Amino acid sequence: MDLITSRAVLREELCNARSGGGTVGFVPTMGALHGGHLSLVSAAREDCDCVAVSIFVNPTQFGDPADLAAYPRDLERDLSMCTAKGVDFVFCPAVEEMYPGGSLDTAVVPGSLAEVLEGPSRPGHLSAVATVVTKLLSIAGSCRAYFGEKDFQQLAVVRRLVADLDLPVEVVGCPTVREEDGVAMSSRNLRLGASERQAATALLRALLEGAGKVARGERSGAIVARAMAAVLGAEPLVEVDYAAVADPRSLERVDDIVSEVRLLVAATIGPVRLIDNLAATPPAAAAQAR
Repeated sequence: MDLITSRAVLREELCNARSGGGTVGFVPTMGALHGGHLSLVSAAREDCDCVAVSIFVNPTQFGDPADLAAYPRDLERDLSMCTAKGVDFVFCPAVEEMYPGGSLDTAVVPGSLAEVLEGPSRPGHLSAVATVVTKLLSIAGSCRAYFGEKDFQQLAVVRRLVADLDLPVEVVGCPTVREEDGVAMSSRNLRLGASERQAATALLRALLEGAGKVARGERSGAIVARAMAAVLGAEPLVEVDYAAVADPRSLERVDDIVSEVRLLVAATIGPVRLIDNLAATPPAAAAQAR
């Protein structure tokens, strides 16, 4: 495995990998790798001839400097995990390499997909994500890029920007990977204390409550959302941000559930803000699918 810190070198290496007809799988990460990241690497390794992983803690997507400073970093461990999974290249650029001069004059501004859910809660966050992902995909070139469904809104934004900007990239969404207690794997989980970690199980419990209502025929998006919020609110350590029933393509709130929807929740627990989501299908749509 080769560790690369230069944009130009990564671009050249991946061009070489494609020159003989090989396919490139690209997995963008912010490090602090866990089983969720490794599932993306495994999918890329299975699909592609060459696999590259980027490790870059993007400072522009953190609204709070303290959150950026507290973000877990363990490059030696990350590199060891990548080696064990058969990664060919790890791209680990300095901030100055990604943002020459300290900042950019150009930014990618997502449209309606970024105006809901995380949009109001984290102003500018999704634009920063879209900008750095566009840069990374531009450097990687023609490839399959692997993203987890845990960050469902981010995945939707990336799919849209790839389509709108005609990037030569196939975006591959991979299922959320969970811990034994059901908590979605996240680098931020490392910052939870024991009681906070137990409280974090409320996110999946809320989603399952909502999905159960949908499966039993509840058609009101508002009722399902309130049921999810109630599960979250019953946990004293959980500060609810939102519980939403959304169209899986537009992310707009759904009032009348007649087809598959995406249930999404966000909450702050102690020092950490967590998100999670789950697909839910009403009985009629499930019957048609069979």
